Amino acid sequence: SGYFSSMFSGSWKESSMNTIELEIPDQNIDIEALQVAFGSLYRDDVLIKPSRVIALLAAACMLQLDGLIQQCGETMKETINAKTVCGYYNSAGTYGLDSVKKKCLEWLLNNLMTHQSVELFKELSINLMKQLISSSNLFVMQVEMDVYTALKKWMFLQLVPSWNGSLKQLLTEADAWFAKRRKDFEDDTAFLESEQGNAFLSVFTHLRLQYIISDLASARIIERDSLIPSEWLSSVYKQQWFAMLRAEQDNDIGPQEINKEELEGNSMRCGRKLAKDGDYCWRWTGFNFGFDLLVTYTNRYIIFKRNTLNQPCSGSVSLQPRRNIAFRLRLASFDSSGKIICSRTTGYQILTLEKDQEEIVMNLDSRLLIFPLYICCNFLYTSPEKK
Repeated sequence: SGYFSSMFSGSWKESSMNTIELEIPDQNIDIEALQVAFGSLYRDDVLIKPSRVIALLAAACMLQLDGLIQQCGETMKETINAKTVCGYYNSAGTYGLDSVKKKCLEWLLNNLMTHQSVELFKELSINLMKQLISSSNLFVMQVEMDVYTALKKWMFLQLVPSWNGSLKQLLTEADAWFAKRRKDFEDDTAFLESEQGNAFLSVFTHLRLQYIISDLASARIIERDSLIPSEWLSSVYKQQWFAMLRAEQDNDIGPQEINKEELEGNSMRCGRKLAKDGDYCWRWTGFNFGFDLLVTYTNRYIIFKRNTLNQPCSGSVSLQPRRNIAFRLRLASFDSSGKIICSRTTGYQILTLEKDQEEIVMNLDSRLLIFPLYICCNFLYTSPEKK
């Protein structure tokens, strides 16, 4: 141990003492953790229980026991789940285990929306939630509006941590609580601009509002909730109006090249859970500039179709001969602790589709598929506005 070698060599007073009192500056360290850490000096293999790993990691870091630190890191990576992930993430930050921190972040991006839980919402800090919501790798279920709804539930639990109902009751309770707050404000102040809401402002800035206001029911809820400042919404309405005019009158056929920065920062995030093997066909809601995209899962193929005249569509469709779409499609199955057991991705691609043309975007023919299967997509329907 580097800790003891520097203590016993050189001119430190401890080098000539028979009994040494150790100062323990870290409150994560307890007697049991120290005993196991000292024991590790005399044997290679230490049995580490997940419930004890943070205390042991703290002791190993103080005593500079590199082998034990590494073992703690491996144990943490193997035992990430809804109960441990936030504690592990914070400890990995404190004790410099970047690979554990990265694994926790990956787990959260995959599970925040796919396996929501009251306990997890309570534990997620503002800074951590900001990282998750801003990421294009967030595994969104359904559409961006569902990200907003998850944030609303999370913010309520941060403000009322004593609430202990079920996940099913959570949205109704959160809505009622925020409605009561609205009555308390005499003017039209948005909740995020109030004293109570201000701390959460930086998280909500990462919502991709352009994909929420493109759906009438969602836009009405956003207006009713009055959580989000009206200036934010005004600028998004303006941006989307110009995007629509470009698609309609300027013949914008969609993205011409892969712009990773644009895709990661501004793509539409949406997803779907396939409970069991079978045939599925769906579209995600919202106005998509006349591009009616049908997604089909059948015989282990995932197919995109640009529907124009073949099948009924509730909105207007573009009759341009060709339209481009930039996309990335990801698939994943999870075990009971939220760990990925199998996954595939197409990477970012551009697809050109003629009217009513369909294209296979993923072939899962020889793969072992484990259901439920989660599908998550990122889309860009329009090209970025020229500055």
